[in-house]
Amino acid sequence: MTNIADTYAALKQQIDALTAQLDAVKKDIKALGLPVIEGDFCTLTLSLSERCSLDTAAVKALLTAEQIAANTKVSLVETIRVKAKVAA
Repeated sequence: MTNIADTYAALKQQIDALTAQLDAVKKDIKALGLPVIEGDFCTLTLSLSERCSLDTAAVKALLTAEQIAANTKVSLVETIRVKAKVAA
């Protein structure tokens, strides 16, 4: 019987391989530069949008430590890491 750690690692390995394949296809789609690509089973739409982000380093330089602390949100994050064992 396979244990849950090995099941997780095997699934993650498959997902990582599929993600790499998907990233390569995304690159090819973007290289075509077509706004719409029609397939037999789906339609792909390629669009460009603008994202705004806040430069936290610049903001921290402008604020006091107290202001930063008063506006900092803390949350818990659960992480699962996989480390392969080397066969002897």
